[in-house]
Amino acid sequence: MAEPISISVQGFDDALAPTVVLLVHEAEKDQALAIPALVKSVAGFAPAIGRVASIERYTAKLNAALVLSGAADLPCERLIVMGLGKADAADKIDFVKLGGAIAGKVARGAATVVAAHAGSALSTVQAANLALGMRLRAYKFDKYKTVTKTKDGEPAPEAAEIALAAEKPAALRKALKDVASVADGVDLARELVNEPPNILGPEEFAKKAKELKKLGVEVEVLDEKALKKIGMKALLGVGLGSPKECQVVIMRWSGAKDPQAQPVAFVGKGVTFDTGGISIKPAGGMEDMKGDMAGAACVVGLLHALASRKAKVNVIGAIGLVENMPDGKAQRPGDIVTSLSGQTIEIINTDAEGRLVLADVLWYVQREYKPAFMVNLATLTGAILVALGQEHAGLFSNTDELASRITAAGLATGERVWRMPLDKAYDKIIDSKFADVKNSGGRYAGSITAAQFLQRFVDQCPWAHLDIAGTGMSSPDTETNRSWGSGWGVRLLDRLVADHYES
Repeated sequence: MAEPISISVQGFDDALAPTVVLLVHEAEKDQALAIPALVKSVAGFAPAIGRVASIERYTAKLNAALVLSGAADLPCERLIVMGLGKADAADKIDFVKLGGAIAGKVARGAATVVAAHAGSALSTVQAANLALGMRLRAYKFDKYKTVTKTKDGEPAPEAAEIALAAEKPAALRKALKDVASVADGVDLARELVNEPPNILGPEEFAKKAKELKKLGVEVEVLDEKALKKIGMKALLGVGLGSPKECQVVIMRWSGAKDPQAQPVAFVGKGVTFDTGGISIKPAGGMEDMKGDMAGAACVVGLLHALASRKAKVNVIGAIGLVENMPDGKAQRPGDIVTSLSGQTIEIINTDAEGRLVLADVLWYVQREYKPAFMVNLATLTGAILVALGQEHAGLFSNTDELASRITAAGLATGERVWRMPLDKAYDKIIDSKFADVKNSGGRYAGSITAAQFLQRFVDQCPWAHLDIAGTGMSSPDTETNRSWGSGWGVRLLDRLVADHYES
């Protein structure tokens, strides 16, 4: 992964570059902007900045920018004033989002971002979040563009080199190591989701996961021969129509002080392309189904982040990788398959395939590793988009404590979830006349019945299901994401682990 932005740290006395970014609180009525006095090289130019702000009616509302370029009385070529909003609402500032907004203004070359406002320096955590937002915003997926040019035909600008001017440079440098670990994990997940399906099939995806060995992650790849021996017939059924072999990848990070400590587990759906199989999808928008492996991508990105920052926890990451294609060998509606758990499943709709993959992998993980909890991620249902749009992922859980912790992590990172119901009353929709369960209950409560289906393969393990169909791919542009594949979930689950499960 190319890094389109580099971030370093310096002291306030050195805070001068061709571009300087100042953080300023919103001015009260009839008052001038309060320029950070900690930066001697710029503080003396407060009157000039104030004049321009007055002319432009700029008041430094949160995330609003004022750009001054080429002014004779400024000590730099460009000076960007970024608004922090009202001083009495400082605790509500999302510094990750603010960092993304800054990166959107610093397009090229060298720049210094002053990690301070008029009152005092930012804390190390605030400055680190600023840097995280910059990293997240800077990611681009353009590896298949053979000619990279701007609109006027000139070569694209070089990567930005940003220096954070901080009061405690040493502490911030240390914090930026964790920032880089998490940002790299997000970018890896984005990269996997963005790759075209002719490049990234199940076997190629498994090879990408094996690269985690460089970080100390143990990686085991189970091929079709092994999966048949284990008995993952539900998962294998999905891949019958594709010439590409199914794979299951088990990743183990052992970071806890006690090597025998109970692990936590994350499971991802990895359908590298989903035509719908015999129940084929409409042609319009089918190209987006290369992203039907965003859950698996998140799990790989999360393991990268945890191993890179040497998280003090034991983790199991498991991904089921298949391609769902129509073919004479493909499974049909009406087929009955026997899952790894022994439960039989009637196939009603071959486009309800992700839950078949997860059913076998969830059962395998809880049986083999007995984790403290399992969280699975999947672009599972279009119905979750109808319910929640692209603002929240759907959260289903059999455990209130785990659900509350995931919700809190979502609020802290901005990767928000909304808890949806699980209830036995919905089971009648997926009860089968011919087997133990059917894989689709039709249109009504589609996200809920999909979760009810998964719950039958969880047994007594604390578990949460995240339906990320609205957040993991084709995601809207935000201050921190300009990528079709968002890498959603890496920061959420890294925060969950950091807050509650590291020893």
